[in-house]
Amino acid sequence: MLYQDVDLGNNNLIGRLPDSFYKLGFLRTRTLDVSNNQITGKLPRSLTNCTSLEYLNVEGNRITDTFPFWLEELPNLKIIVLRSNMFHGPIYSPQHPLSFPELRMFDISRNNFTGSLPHDYFVNWSTPLLSAPQKVSQPLYMGDPFMYDYYPSMYLRNKGINMELEKIFLAYTSIDVSENKLGGQIPESIGLLKSLIVLNLSNNDFTGHIPSSWANLTSLQSLDLSRNQLSGNIPKELATLSFLAYINVSHNKLTGQIPQSTQFGGQPKSSFEGNLNLCGRPLLESCFQDKVPSTPEAQELEPSKQEQVFNWKAAAMGYGPGVLFGLAIGQVLYSYKPVLFFKLFRL
Repeated sequence: MLYQDVDLGNNNLIGRLPDSFYKLGFLRTRTLDVSNNQITGKLPRSLTNCTSLEYLNVEGNRITDTFPFWLEELPNLKIIVLRSNMFHGPIYSPQHPLSFPELRMFDISRNNFTGSLPHDYFVNWSTPLLSAPQKVSQPLYMGDPFMYDYYPSMYLRNKGINMELEKIFLAYTSIDVSENKLGGQIPESIGLLKSLIVLNLSNNDFTGHIPSSWANLTSLQSLDLSRNQLSGNIPKELATLSFLAYINVSHNKLTGQIPQSTQFGGQPKSSFEGNLNLCGRPLLESCFQDKVPSTPEAQELEPSKQEQVFNWKAAAMGYGPGVLFGLAIGQVLYSYKPVLFFKLFRL
């Protein structure tokens, strides 16, 4: 079967995408790349006729639309890139629970998506994400090296860096919803995505705690939760993720001690800064606030409380008898006043 690859990326295309993907020439389209143009309007609903579509990239345009829930009708879709457009509204609908049979990479970053996600949002996602990673004898890439020698490419934010994937490794998995306006608690069900390698939830309004169930993400290499409203401790269970090479939880409301492991200790301080009361390496703040011993000079200038109490008691002990002695002398003088006055002034 002959497939069709449509690559129109990085041009100066303007206007809307034609809603004509029902025609015979498009029905076997396998890749559609119109990234980095000036395309406006909505995403054509007729794309559902392209049942062979595996790769959809509309990054870097001016598409104004709601989230295309109908994309789940494409049984072979592996990669969805809606990054840097003007998509808006919720990405969850009770009427349209998402289920992508073959999805591996999902990038909707830099849009205006809003709303919260239920705890079971990822329960029915693709088998490649939910299953344990399979060992492969040789790397397989998306494309057709035999017929056209064509490999689609894409940009991916991984480990804090925007990198270009000139060839997309089929075993690679990622979810990027960063730079939107998503809120509420982070779905616990992310912990089911055993094959997930890159997770980026940064620059949103997520609240609540970091789920401890993420200890099941044994393939995770890059985790970015920065610039949200997350609170509580960083789960110590995350210290068991041996492949985790990049962690960024800066600018949240996290508290407590940073898990002490090679993965966390090897991160820069900037990955943890801007939190309410986070402590431990690599931050300078210690979790054990012991009193710093004072210098001899400070001890001389600032006596201890015990010394102050002792001095006060000594002064009181000296002051009491002095007052009594003074009163006694005064009484004597008063009693013998005439005699004293006579002797002093010879009256």
